[in-house]
Amino acid sequence: MRRAVCPGSFDPVTNGHLDIVGRASRLFDEVIIGVLINQSKTGLFTIEERIEMLGEATASYENVRVASFHGLLVDFCRSQGAAVVIKGLRAVSDFDYELQMAQMNIGLSGVETLFMPTNPLYSFLSSSLVKDVVKWGGDASAYVPDFVGERLVTRLKQN
Repeated sequence: MRRAVCPGSFDPVTNGHLDIVGRASRLFDEVIIGVLINQSKTGLFTIEERIEMLGEATASYENVRVASFHGLLVDFCRSQGAAVVIKGLRAVSDFDYELQMAQMNIGLSGVETLFMPTNPLYSFLSSSLVKDVVKWGGDASAYVPDFVGERLVTRLKQN
């Protein structure tokens, strides 16, 4: 079985993330969205909320599932039986960092990384940018699923 991992923090999931996951699901038998538990950062949404939103956003893909992990990505890949990591690249600036990570991952464990260029519609998009737009009253509806946008507005009003 060809299995790949799409890792990230997904705080929250954006249409850019979903574009990469959807395209990866056509290339692999199974795609596992790995939600990183980063204990040094506090997210806007809890890990459980992110997993729930990702599950809802990817429900139409029969070969996509969501799991969380902490520690090394390559250890998560091994535990899931995945030999490939899929990383979306928005710009050259992403490539510099991702190349280092890809080379480390293959050196540590033999896990390959495939870079997938982001759809130009989403090349500027990040979760942080979406949160800033919504925080200041902007409309981010073109960049996240509707239910995610609603949850963002509600959460940011609480903070």
